[in-house]
Amino acid sequence: MKLLLAYSLRNLLARRMTTVLTAGGMALVVFAFAAILMLAEGLQRTLVDSGSYDNVIAIRKSSNSEVQSPVSRLEAAIIETQPEIAGGPGGRPLAAREVVVLINLRKRGSDSTSNVTIRGTSEYSLALRPQVRMTTGRMPRPGLSEIMVGEGIAQRFQNAGHNETLSFANRDWTVVGVFDAGNTGFNSEIWGDAEQFMQAFRRQAYSSVIFRLRDPAAFAAVKARIEGDPRLSLESKREVTYYQDQSEATATFLRVLGMSLTIIFSIGAVVGAMITMYSAVANRTAEIGTLRAVGFKRSAILTAFLAEALLLGWVGGLAGLFLASFLQFFTVSTTNFQTFAELAFQFRLSPGIVIEGLAFALIMGLTGGLLPAFRAARMNIVAALREA
Repeated sequence: MKLLLAYSLRNLLARRMTTVLTAGGMALVVFAFAAILMLAEGLQRTLVDSGSYDNVIAIRKSSNSEVQSPVSRLEAAIIETQPEIAGGPGGRPLAAREVVVLINLRKRGSDSTSNVTIRGTSEYSLALRPQVRMTTGRMPRPGLSEIMVGEGIAQRFQNAGHNETLSFANRDWTVVGVFDAGNTGFNSEIWGDAEQFMQAFRRQAYSSVIFRLRDPAAFAAVKARIEGDPRLSLESKREVTYYQDQSEATATFLRVLGMSLTIIFSIGAVVGAMITMYSAVANRTAEIGTLRAVGFKRSAILTAFLAEALLLGWVGGLAGLFLASFLQFFTVSTTNFQTFAELAFQFRLSPGIVIEGLAFALIMGLTGGLLPAFRAARMNIVAALREA
């Protein structure tokens, strides 16, 4: 068997141009397949990383997102009395009342516009998000028309840079700071004073209340109390769970789209592999006859040609994943179907995507090489030698 496998490898090396073209076709398919999965993975990880396991978010029952969730001042005050909430400076509960709305801004260098998330924050909002740090300027002061923006917003939208002025909700807002939230969704948000945003947008209620648990294991108890309180029409989720739910719709759409396109592209790659393997069988008729004549069984011939096809797929898969890995240096943006706001994120190559990409490449190689391998294994010894 080792002899046959070495024989197959030498034949691939002997037909370098055909091998490169066939493996290259598979590599392009794997590249497209991995790119779509990396896009979905990047979107999902960006939103999930926005949340903290220790934080809990309370929103209106049946609301899909904070944008659709009204939380009254009375409800917010009741939430802040929960004994499971960690203490902040001065012994006050480490909780933040926040307002989330969408506005439409024009992008830099084009006439296109996109929805952007505005987050009205309160005193402890930054303490609840330790991943957020100021890079330029300062924090907005309460009671003033001042805002700070994520780096993704400052880079992509007009008048959103430091010391520039944005106009929305019939007011001019001065950008006094730019913050970096790492690879999280907060980088695509604009933050300001919650009370000022409520006045500007004529809102009477908050969107959510965020708080940190004193003990993460107490989540079940506080969740049961909040959702069982007749004064409240709220539900509570761990912040990581909330953001994971936010990513599901868009990530699922991207995966389905990617799989559909990849299946179409893979047909061409499989046909190419099949043509290559049929050509190999036709050009090596005498060799196959000789191998059978010296005692190699049909199963050995079949295994050798299948190994050759799988090796083509393996090489193509590795090449496609290698090319796809460079996408991690790029940042893209898309609309989150759950909030309809633009979200910037990076491609992410995970071990799962590597395994799926290689498996897909091997399946393409196996599919393309199966029929030619059967043809080679079924050749009549005498006919093969006579044809030679």
